[in-house]
Amino acid sequence: MLKLTSATALSAMAAGTAAAEDKTEQKSVRRYDLFEVSLKGPKDGNPFVEIQLAATFSLEHRSVTVDGFYDGDGTYKVRFMPDTLGEWTYTTSSNAAALNHQTGRLVCVAAKAGDHGPVGVRAMHHFAYADGTPYFPFGTTCYAWAHQGDALEEQTIATLRQSPFNKVRMCVFPKSYEYNHNEPEFYLFPRTAASSKENPLGGNDYTRFNPAFFAHFEKRLGQLRELNIEADLILFHPYDRWGYASMPAEVDERYLRYVVARFGAYRNVWWSLANEFDLMKAKTRQDFDRLLHFVQQSDPYQHLRSIHYSKVMYDYASPAVTHASLQTYDFNAAPGWLKLWNKPVVYDEAMYEGDLPSRWGNLSGEEMTRRFWLGVVSGCYVTHGETYLDRSLSPDQSATQKIWWASGGRLSGSSPSRIAFLRRLLEETTPDGLEALPEPYYLNAASPARGPQGVDRKASPAAILYYLDFHQPVEYAFPLGEGEYSAELIDPWQMTVTPVAGRFTGKATMTLTGKAFQAVRFRRV
Repeated sequence: MLKLTSATALSAMAAGTAAAEDKTEQKSVRRYDLFEVSLKGPKDGNPFVEIQLAATFSLEHRSVTVDGFYDGDGTYKVRFMPDTLGEWTYTTSSNAAALNHQTGRLVCVAAKAGDHGPVGVRAMHHFAYADGTPYFPFGTTCYAWAHQGDALEEQTIATLRQSPFNKVRMCVFPKSYEYNHNEPEFYLFPRTAASSKENPLGGNDYTRFNPAFFAHFEKRLGQLRELNIEADLILFHPYDRWGYASMPAEVDERYLRYVVARFGAYRNVWWSLANEFDLMKAKTRQDFDRLLHFVQQSDPYQHLRSIHYSKVMYDYASPAVTHASLQTYDFNAAPGWLKLWNKPVVYDEAMYEGDLPSRWGNLSGEEMTRRFWLGVVSGCYVTHGETYLDRSLSPDQSATQKIWWASGGRLSGSSPSRIAFLRRLLEETTPDGLEALPEPYYLNAASPARGPQGVDRKASPAAILYYLDFHQPVEYAFPLGEGEYSAELIDPWQMTVTPVAGRFTGKATMTLTGKAFQAVRFRRV
């Protein structure tokens, strides 16, 4: 039995509605959407480890081979994300006769308006979608939101729909940490017993996966995709009480292969191999090197890949890493890192806006906003997080309360609207991202990147964005270079842009407000 399912039908099934079976030999699928082949095969024994399935999709002289996966109850699936228009053919290969040499066709048609494909690196330090549309990551952190139950998860989606965030850092595994101690509804592996001192691995059957876990998680991935939000998937982390942080090497690889086979055809996926990898004492640095390369080799789409650390920075020069994922707020070091790695730099953890008693979780909204500005004018990007406690709860209730950074729900901080304002400014200033300007510009100046080598230092920039940070001059002489520029005074907190009369050139002196944390944008006339 062979069933072909379009991405539209997949979305309907994920939402719990019935989708009619399509028995035609050929199916159309939109570019960058998800095409699925479903096959019936053996269910005796343990198909998760005993049955291998792959399919090769071909268009003219090009072929792409993707792994299939077992979805339980005798059902096997192969997913494919076509990136080129035209008629593709495919042939399966398997060690099971019922799954071997199954063939079919699909026609890749134009993408839906607003669907631009997966994100990749562009102009060395920046990002763009596969169709060339610029992408500036303005992300947020919501580690375990997909493990909180339908009510809170749907509230999180509703919040994201109204937010400025186009990327979410989120864990595949459930999380056991401060403000996140709930048991998830679904477990990755079938569980035969609860974890205990005598049984620290918690009785996981590591030879099988739980398809219900993945179906639920894919529903959330699909919702993010519909909102054009990238899912920066954290594949491992140390905040664990179920045994996932200390799995044997062969289980790690089986898990990664299964995850890539199931999630890889979602265009909005990034791979973050670990959060705070250096806190995972059951694994060595060499283990993470191996696992990063394993993901690189397993992923036919070459989604973005990185790894996050706590104290010991990873070697982001590694060819298995596409961009740096930093835990620091040392923006002064950004020029050196960009030059050293020649890759985009994302400050994924620059602390969080909130009021926790922990050092990392009590930034003001003003400081969170400031860090976003410092990152952007450094030619980098910054990720948000919110850690406000609900002070109305009783002591008994507060032990189980939910906060955005851990569990999702609602945002209550003051920085998201200011981050939205900065995102709009950046998008209207440049299609390519900003590169920090050196002396004599000073005062955190950046201009649009130009071409694969970044800024052309010999030419006058098309625009210059100055961020004055804690400086508060009432007058300043801005070096502009040749050509005439218009000017605007920007208040990042009040979210105002005020045009300045006249034209400016050379070293132009301008009267300012005398307030700190202001910005000035010059654009060549």
